[in-house]
Amino acid sequence: MRMNPSQQQAVEFVTGPCLVLAGAGSGKTRVIINKIAYLIRECGYQARHIAAVTFTNKAAREMKERLAQTLGRKEARGIIISTFHTLGLEIIKREFAALNMKSNFSLFDDQDQMALLKELTEKWLENDKTLLSQLVSTISNWKNDLIDPAGAATLAKSERDKLFAHCYDLYDKQLKSCSILDFDDLILLPTLLLQRNEEVRERWQNRLRYLLVDEYQDTNTSQYELVKLLVGNRARFTVVGDDDQSIYSWRGARPQNLVLLNTDFPKLQVIKLEQNYRSSERILKAANILIANNPHVFEKRLFSQLGYGEVLKVVTANNEDNEAERVVGELIAHHFINKTEYKDYAILYRGNHQSRIFEKVLMQNRIPYRISGGTSFFSRPEIKDLMAYLRVLTNGDDDSAFLRIVNTPRREIGPATLEKLGNWANQRGISLFRASFDVGLEQSLTGRGLESLQRFTRWLSTVVDTVEREPVAAVRDLIHGIDYESWLYETSPSAKAAEMRMKNVNQLFSWMTEMLEGSELDEPMTLTQVVTRFTLRDMMERGESDEELDQVQLMTLHASKGLEFPYVYLVGMEEGLLPHQSSIDEDNVDEERRLAYVGITRAQKELTFTLCRERRQYGELVRPEPSRFLLELPQDDLEWETVRKPVSAEERMEKGQSHLANIREQLAKSRAGGK
Repeated sequence: MRMNPSQQQAVEFVTGPCLVLAGAGSGKTRVIINKIAYLIRECGYQARHIAAVTFTNKAAREMKERLAQTLGRKEARGIIISTFHTLGLEIIKREFAALNMKSNFSLFDDQDQMALLKELTEKWLENDKTLLSQLVSTISNWKNDLIDPAGAATLAKSERDKLFAHCYDLYDKQLKSCSILDFDDLILLPTLLLQRNEEVRERWQNRLRYLLVDEYQDTNTSQYELVKLLVGNRARFTVVGDDDQSIYSWRGARPQNLVLLNTDFPKLQVIKLEQNYRSSERILKAANILIANNPHVFEKRLFSQLGYGEVLKVVTANNEDNEAERVVGELIAHHFINKTEYKDYAILYRGNHQSRIFEKVLMQNRIPYRISGGTSFFSRPEIKDLMAYLRVLTNGDDDSAFLRIVNTPRREIGPATLEKLGNWANQRGISLFRASFDVGLEQSLTGRGLESLQRFTRWLSTVVDTVEREPVAAVRDLIHGIDYESWLYETSPSAKAAEMRMKNVNQLFSWMTEMLEGSELDEPMTLTQVVTRFTLRDMMERGESDEELDQVQLMTLHASKGLEFPYVYLVGMEEGLLPHQSSIDEDNVDEERRLAYVGITRAQKELTFTLCRERRQYGELVRPEPSRFLLELPQDDLEWETVRKPVSAEERMEKGQSHLANIREQLAKSRAGGK
C-alpha cells in the first residue's frame, strides 16, 4: 500500500523536531515503522541509536513485529522499542552507580505498594481504604510532577496533605533502605538523574540519537521532561499524537504537552494526517462535527474515501434490561443476516458497572463474548507466589516478597515467629531474610519456630548460590524443592484447577528460560533482569490479551482506544453517564467529548447509539436526559427510533395502497426485464 503525501512527508522530515498530528485511523504506526526504516536505510543511522517509545506492551510488541517484517530481523536488531517505563528501567539498570543504588533492586507492584503503605500509616490512617487509595494516587501525582518528599512537605497546605507528605517521606525511606522501586520511580529517577548529571545526560543523548514517541498526548509532566532531556539541543525526534484522543487526564496525562512543544522547540514542524483508512465518511463527519465543539490549538478534519456509509442509528430503550435485550437481539439478527463473525461487534460503555447486564443477556443467548480488562496472567496467585520466590532470590532485602513465601507451602512458620523475626530485623536495620541467619536471633526466638525458619532460609540461600552460575537449573530446583505441585493439589478446589495452575507455573518457567538463554532478536538476560521485566509486564498488561477468539467484545471507552470494529454499539448515551456526572460537576466536559469521539471513531461500517428512558442508579429510578453529544451530532445522518405514533384508519389504508402500488410496479419491471 502506497503512502499518501502527508504520511510521506512525515517519514522524510528528519532534520529537526517533528510533531505528527495523527487523526484516528490515519495510519500512524505505519508512519513510525517506515520512518525507522528510512532513518536506517536512507539517513545512515545505526539501529542501536534509535529508540521508539509507546504506552503499552501490546503496542510495543506489535511495533517490534511490524518492524521485523519491514526491515528483517537482522537489520532491526538493537533498536529500542519499548514502553516509557521499560526505557526508564533500562536507564536505571545501566546507571545504578550514578543513582547510588545496588544493582539488584526489586520492583514493587501496586499490591505490594498498598500493603506497605497500609503498614506504615496504620497509626494515622487506621486502614481507611478511601484515604489509602487517595494517598497512593497523591504520591503517584507528586512523583509524576517530579516532587520529592521534602518538596511535597513544602507544598502541603491542608492538614490532609501535610499528613500525606509525611507518609510519602516514610514510604520513600523504606523503599530506599530495601532497594525497591515502584512504578512511578521508573520515570522519576532517570528524569532527575539526567537533569542533575551532565555526564550521564551526554552519554544517553549520544546513545539515543533519534527518538520517536507514540501516543504523545498521553504523556505526563515527568515523561515530557524525560523526552526533552534525552533529545537535548539536537532535537532529532518525532512525536505522534492526537489532541482529540487525550482521555487520560485522571492519570496525569497532559494534552497541553502538545502545545508546549511549540514553545520549547520553536522550529517544530507540524504535519497532519487527516485521511482515515478505517471508517465510512458519515461516521467521520459525525466525529468531526462533535469534536469541533472543543477548543483547539491545531485544527484538523478527518476524511475518508471508503464511501458515505450507513445511517447512524439511535435506539431508545425503556430501561437498562431492555437496552441490553435490544442490543443483543439486534446483534443476533445482524450476525445471522450478514453472516458476520462475533468478533466484528463491540459494545462500548462509559463505566465497568454497565457491562453486567450485557454479560447476562449474552450468556442467556449463548453468544460468546469477552470483557477486556479481565485477570492478567501475572495476577494469578500461583504466578504471584513464584514471582515472590524469584524476587527474594534476586534481592534478599525484599521483605514483602519474603513474607509471601515464608509459609507458602506451609512450613509451621507462624505469625508469632514472624513478629519476633521482624522486631529483630528492625533493631538491626536489616531484612527479614538476612536476620534469619543472625546468631543473636536466638535470644528472642527459640524452639520449632526458629528451626523451621532456619531450615527454610538455609535451603533458600543454597538456591541463591546457584542462581549466578545456572539460573535455569536454580529455578527448576526451586519449584521441585518446595514441592509446589503437591501444594497446589492440596489447596485447589479440584484436581482440574490444580492442573491448570501448574500449567501456568510451567508456562512462566518456559518464558523465563527463553529470556535467560536469549534468542535471535534479544540478548540473554540475567535472572534479576527477567524478574523486573515480568513485574513490569504485569503492571502494564492487566487486562491485555493476545488471543483472537470469535467473541463479541465488551469494553469501556477508555479500553477501546487504538482498536477498531466493523459494528459498534455505543450504549448509555445519557447525561450523567456520558458525559459522566462528575465531569459535568467539575466543568470538564471536553474530555468526555473526546471520549465520545474515541468511541465513534472505533466504528468502521455501522454505529448504533442507545439510551434509556429510565435507569436504576444507586437503588433509585431516574429518568435521564439524552446525552448532549447526541444532540451535537449532524441530525440528518442520525435515525432516531422513536415511539410509534398511533396510526389512523385512513393513513393505514393509504399506506397499504401505496405498498400494493409498489409491489405492482416491481412485478411490472421484472416482467419487462424477463421478456
